[in-house]
Amino acid sequence: MASESLHSPNSRSSSRIPNFFKMSISERISELHRRGLLTSDDVHQLVSRDHQLDAPVADKMIENVLGVFGLPLGVALNFLINNRDYVIPLVVEEPSIVAGLSGAARIARLGGGFLSDPVDTVLIGQVQSVVDSDASKKAELLLTEKLEILSLANSLHPKMVARGGGAIDIEVFHHKAEEDGREMVVMHLLVDTRDAMGANMVNTMCEGVAGLVEKITDGKVFLRILSNLTDRAIARTKVRIPVANLEGKGFTGESVRNGIVLANDLALADPYRAATHNKGIMNGIDAFAIATGNDWRAIEASAHAYASRSGRYKALTKWHKKEDGFLTGEIEIPIKVGTVGGSLETNPSVKINHRLLGSPGAAELAGLMSAVGLAQNFAALRSLATSGISQNHMNLHARSVASSAGVSEEHFETVVERLIESGEIKVWKAQEIAKDIARKIVRPDSADRESASGKIILLGEHAAVYGRPAIALPIPLAVEASVRKRSSVSNKGIDVIIPRWGVEQKVVPEAPGIPGIMAQLIHNLELSKEAMTIEVFPNVPKAMGLGGSSALAVAIIKALNKTYELALKDAEINALAYKCEQAAHGQASGVDNTVATYGVPLFYQKERDDPHFETLTLGQPLELVIGITGKESLTAEMVARVRASWNQHKGRYESIFDQIGSLTNQAKDAVQSGQLSELGELMNLCHGYLNALQLSTPEIEELIHLARINGAVGAKLSGGGGGGSIVALCPGSANQVARAIEKAGYKSISVKVDE
Repeated sequence: MASESLHSPNSRSSSRIPNFFKMSISERISELHRRGLLTSDDVHQLVSRDHQLDAPVADKMIENVLGVFGLPLGVALNFLINNRDYVIPLVVEEPSIVAGLSGAARIARLGGGFLSDPVDTVLIGQVQSVVDSDASKKAELLLTEKLEILSLANSLHPKMVARGGGAIDIEVFHHKAEEDGREMVVMHLLVDTRDAMGANMVNTMCEGVAGLVEKITDGKVFLRILSNLTDRAIARTKVRIPVANLEGKGFTGESVRNGIVLANDLALADPYRAATHNKGIMNGIDAFAIATGNDWRAIEASAHAYASRSGRYKALTKWHKKEDGFLTGEIEIPIKVGTVGGSLETNPSVKINHRLLGSPGAAELAGLMSAVGLAQNFAALRSLATSGISQNHMNLHARSVASSAGVSEEHFETVVERLIESGEIKVWKAQEIAKDIARKIVRPDSADRESASGKIILLGEHAAVYGRPAIALPIPLAVEASVRKRSSVSNKGIDVIIPRWGVEQKVVPEAPGIPGIMAQLIHNLELSKEAMTIEVFPNVPKAMGLGGSSALAVAIIKALNKTYELALKDAEINALAYKCEQAAHGQASGVDNTVATYGVPLFYQKERDDPHFETLTLGQPLELVIGITGKESLTAEMVARVRASWNQHKGRYESIFDQIGSLTNQAKDAVQSGQLSELGELMNLCHGYLNALQLSTPEIEELIHLARINGAVGAKLSGGGGGGSIVALCPGSANQVARAIEKAGYKSISVKVDE
């Protein structure tokens, strides 16, 4: 069980996560954890892959096991069901299902979301008695003995009765055998299984009452087994969508609404269309059922049988145009699921998914599944009423192919567009297009850009704030910046644009974050009255402990220096950047801004208030791989946390800082002499002390483990901790380590430091 409780999914914003699909796997996990939808234990299982079913466990579930077959586990967002937000777990290989559900739920929530009725949790068991004659009379005899039959059945499962469930009623039917005309009395045993799936329970009850049924009917019992037509567990969900929310892709809301209604009418009239219509519904329900450990085959069988209850196979949904113009949809479908027992007890992924949902009971889960089915149906019909299914599928397929081809984020959308235009949506084609773009792309302003280095703390973080040494290495071209003068008449003020970080705003003194810091910087340079556009091109992710903020400050200062001919020397640029660091992070060591300014390996030690820097000469080039957790590390917050602990236990923390300082001094010698194995060991020891400072996270530990088992001689967190990044020393194994990190769902940056 998870060691911390989850928040109930009742916040209207909890399932709305903008740009979730653009995040890395680790970023998505971190975001769900931040919102209280995953516990820390869940996060650890997901990032370490401990949630995955392993072969020994699988061997106990079925016979003749060879291994475990993998499928993607994703989530659909935006679901508002009965005024509660849900993030829906899905196990499925088809990208259009996840995307379609999230998009449909986003539109539905604008009209109040989905409304699901309470669902009964009743399962039917059948006992077949073959009699010589008078089947109808003997069926009536069973009804007269109902109480005795129910009592016997419930005696077989007293714990279920104690939980409010158990056998609640019987029904009787009589038929003639088609083969030989013999008469059959069939008794339906109606069992409320509560939160259990109930198949084994119902089968046990049917077998237990078989003898009594034989005695009452004076017949011979043959079949005694559950029915998968669960028409006593009907899930009903409705949705109401304003017509204005349907418009898009060049189509009016009215035309989309009318197209959806017309498509549904065909599915109600034509079984050939209904089969595809209902298959689409089950696309979402099946993926949801698998994710929650339920029998999707039973749900499928029941749904399709129910669709034929009138004697003709029909759609399971109905869509209408209401008097107010709104589009309304409804689904009626049998869904019997469980939330206890079965694979819930053996598959760790299933447990995580139930917690992600807020641990619903079986009745609630069935209602959620019906809402997912209705949403999937809406997504499909909307596509048919607009651009068509094939086009949407093609777009998603192209995105998947571009991702598999390793296309950069910068060129991703262009490659996707050209793939679709070419009609050859293949990995090789995506790679060919990406190479062509790289050859032809021209940045007229690239010559006008100034750059600054990011930084990797090899050893010494946090301890450096308390006077111990640190070693920092540069990440070249971490941030680029350009400054363009404008006419103050046409467009007054100073604009800052950072497309990759989503920043596009005016630089004003009172602004929070980067614009406010830049305003102070520009004031210090006496450029506040100028009209300009500052454009920044970061090549490292923000808040990952890679010195991005200092590199940004230095790149901008250098760009201002060039554009306005300020004649600033490197020392002045460094001093200004240090002030920006202090404004951003509070207590700053001075390492980040110095590496950003000079772009060389540095040995740093702060002696009182006078920082001492020494350029390091490398005995051998350092092949490094940076593993990025995707979880933001706020340096100021982590520094403050360590400061608070230091204030409380100074002796204890000074001792740790002394040990880190000693390791850093030894690492300096190892760097200069080229003793890479020794350097790697010192990095590993340093990480142990940083872990003692409570700076590590499950993501960091996972990355370090991946790096070490794939050839890194040393690996440790780098920077503030609490997320951010790790650095791994990988002589001859950088490619292998980077691949392992990216295969696990993280991002990596390979850096070779040779000066």
